[in-house]
Amino acid sequence: MGRGKLRIYLGAAPGVGKTYAMLSEGHRRVERGADLVVGYVEHHGRPRTEVMLHGLEQVERKALTYRGASFTEMDVDALLARGPAIALVDELAHTNVPGSRNAKRWQDVEDLLRAGIDVVSTVNIQHLESLGDVVESITGVRQRETVPDEVVRRADQIELVDMSPQALRRRMAHGNIYEPEKVDAALSNYFRPGNLTALRELALLWVADRADEYLQQYRGEHGIRSTWQARERIVVGLTGGPEGRTLIRRASRMAAKGSGSEILAVYIARSDGLTAASPKELAVQRTLVEDLGGTFHHVIGDDIPDALLEFSRGVNATQIVLGSSRRRSWQYVFGPGVGASVARDSGPDLDVHIVTHEEAAKGRGLPVVRSAARLGRPRLLAGWVVGVVFPPLLCMLLTHVAWDPGLANDMLLFLALTVAAALLGGLWPALASAAVGSLLLNYYFAPPLHRFAISDSRNIVAIAVFVGVALSVASVVDLAARRTHQAARLRAESEILSFLAGSVLRGETTLDALLERVRETFAMESVALLERASDVEPWKPAGSVGPSPADRPEDADVDMPIGDHMALALSGRVLPAEDRRVLGAFAAQAAVVLDRQRLVGEAEEARRLAEGNRIRTALLAAVSHDLRTPLASIKASVSSLRSADVEWSEEDRAELLEGIEDGADRLDHLVGNLLDMSRLQTGTVTPLIREIYLDEVVPMALVGVPEDSVLLDVPETLPMVAVDPGLLERSVANVVENAVKYSPPGKPVLVAASCLGDRVEVRVVDRGPGVPEEARDRIFAPFQRYGDAPRGAGVGLGLAVARGFAEAMEGTLAAEDTPGGGLTMVLTLRAAPPGPPPEDPPEAVEPVEPEHTERDHNSDRMTRQKAGPQ
Repeated sequence: MGRGKLRIYLGAAPGVGKTYAMLSEGHRRVERGADLVVGYVEHHGRPRTEVMLHGLEQVERKALTYRGASFTEMDVDALLARGPAIALVDELAHTNVPGSRNAKRWQDVEDLLRAGIDVVSTVNIQHLESLGDVVESITGVRQRETVPDEVVRRADQIELVDMSPQALRRRMAHGNIYEPEKVDAALSNYFRPGNLTALRELALLWVADRADEYLQQYRGEHGIRSTWQARERIVVGLTGGPEGRTLIRRASRMAAKGSGSEILAVYIARSDGLTAASPKELAVQRTLVEDLGGTFHHVIGDDIPDALLEFSRGVNATQIVLGSSRRRSWQYVFGPGVGASVARDSGPDLDVHIVTHEEAAKGRGLPVVRSAARLGRPRLLAGWVVGVVFPPLLCMLLTHVAWDPGLANDMLLFLALTVAAALLGGLWPALASAAVGSLLLNYYFAPPLHRFAISDSRNIVAIAVFVGVALSVASVVDLAARRTHQAARLRAESEILSFLAGSVLRGETTLDALLERVRETFAMESVALLERASDVEPWKPAGSVGPSPADRPEDADVDMPIGDHMALALSGRVLPAEDRRVLGAFAAQAAVVLDRQRLVGEAEEARRLAEGNRIRTALLAAVSHDLRTPLASIKASVSSLRSADVEWSEEDRAELLEGIEDGADRLDHLVGNLLDMSRLQTGTVTPLIREIYLDEVVPMALVGVPEDSVLLDVPETLPMVAVDPGLLERSVANVVENAVKYSPPGKPVLVAASCLGDRVEVRVVDRGPGVPEEARDRIFAPFQRYGDAPRGAGVGLGLAVARGFAEAMEGTLAAEDTPGGGLTMVLTLRAAPPGPPPEDPPEAVEPVEPEHTERDHNSDRMTRQKAGPQ
């Protein structure tokens, strides 16, 4: 009997409908006459899933006892004895109770497959073993139940069961996944929109990779060698010219035709640093690429075609988009051009698109800017060959032809070689050509022949004139070539400096961006801006980019002083002297940017001081009423008690004394908040952090609220938190008092705590009117009351003080909607580092799915009603 086939429904998150889809598949196969049984399905109390079990044959589960408790597991032996064609087995990653046939359910499925039984199963993406660390970093929950990736990869069919985070949260809120009392905790912990979106992306990428494996396997089995462009990566080659925008938009249209296509724009600069490309145009093209969803890359390389192909193959590109050459027709005598070279060497796996544009065949303009004293090794070599090798070859040609052109024509021919040597290699090859040519003319063509002597004085003058003209022409040609390169270089420098100055003056460039531009412009490995307070102080980095930046100017390959106590340090290569002028401009601008950033910080400090003055002004306006109201109440009650005209009964005296006590409490609360806010504004809050359990602090914070107004739900199993107990008590008290103030009668406020990774959350849930999303930040501002809160209800500092204290303890305080109406305040605290594990930890049965973990965790909560002031 052959091995059975495995089909898996892979879920992006719990509750997306894996089990429902599996049962639907079971009904379809039964309707087609297949022999199908249910080996194990867990409906988790979901009515719609439970209904789907009707009409399907189920194998009775096996009962097991472990540590005095009863459990049921899939009876593998009964399934094998039944021998169906197809078995439905839910929760592939489940851990079996000790005493079962196998430790893991996927091992049970392997036994069924070996017996020739087809299996349809389910698993969530977070249960794959290789994704455990990733899922924990996203959700804060460590998945204890996992299945090896290879088990899932070997499945004959994998079908993704997907659902948008918004739809899944709606299902959760409607009670279709968990019981109603556990919905709030689930939505605010595991089922957050960010968590669900990240898990969904993990599932989509994993299935996409699996599809690639299927495709490669199919191509290998059928011997297919040609490229199948299932996923396009389009590389756009940029020159820095205006045609780049056309190429980028063209590549974007090509990418839009295929799902998942990527655009990678690459600009290749020569290794000698400055080029003729306009930095402004490159910045515009970089922005355009990023706006269209692509990426921009800056690559160094002297051979443009080879560098472009190497980059394309390195990123596994499928297409290259290049523009038609801007060279004129006659310029093709110097070579085929970048486009033709790339197309010739691209091979069968890379498609090369040559896109026409308005700049085609209009000329390339000035040549690539290099150092004024360097024409490049190929041109120097060609100049020396023309100047030294060609004159002897010309001499051999002239001496072996029957026709004698005459000494004057011979001189003109040698002079042409000297001019060609000057054009190619500059002055020194031309001087060598003039020397070699004059000697050859003297020996072979000026009488007496084959002797270094001249008998006719006219020939002496002719050769002297030849040497003079050759030297003059060589000097002029070399000077013109130098001036041409200098002009091109100066143009490049001016464009760089103009763009640099404009961007810095407009405030568009940060220090890191400016240093990155320095690194790219001069082809360096790293750049650092160093500063020190005095000549004896050590250097400190104000900013740096690239790997291993220099710590001191003397450790760098190039250093550019900026004033007395600042320097720009570059590592990677020694910079030519002529490049230091542009580097000096960059250095000066870096100092300007650093000063601007510091001025911005000082302006922010001034703004903070102005805000403090505004708060003090608001304080005076607030206390004029809110502090006088309880004082007036206290004064009236005391005056009544001291009055000799009225005989007060014991009940009246008690009522007046109670009024005095209430007014004093209100006054104490207001003054306490004012003092706390003053400490926060002046930065004098110094938390004394220590490790403590929440159930030791939170009940103390509820002393000031009415009886039966708060339900407390703080599990004793929570880890300790690293907080200042006094600040935490004050924060919780302010938040709870605010919630009680707005909660309707008969709807107590819920104070619940839970653990999420290395954080502990305290959630204060009320069923009041709630706060619109756009107003949630304002309720934490000082002296703010939301809605129609009456005067005398406080000065509006409670939530501001609570958030300030939370942030002082490295925590956060935020507001969220309460499902069903109301406002939930979420106080997030830092959990204390776990202590060493016990020497002999007790064994525990692993939970089945994240929803099981959440359910078991919630079941441990203790829900007790607050008993009033302690």
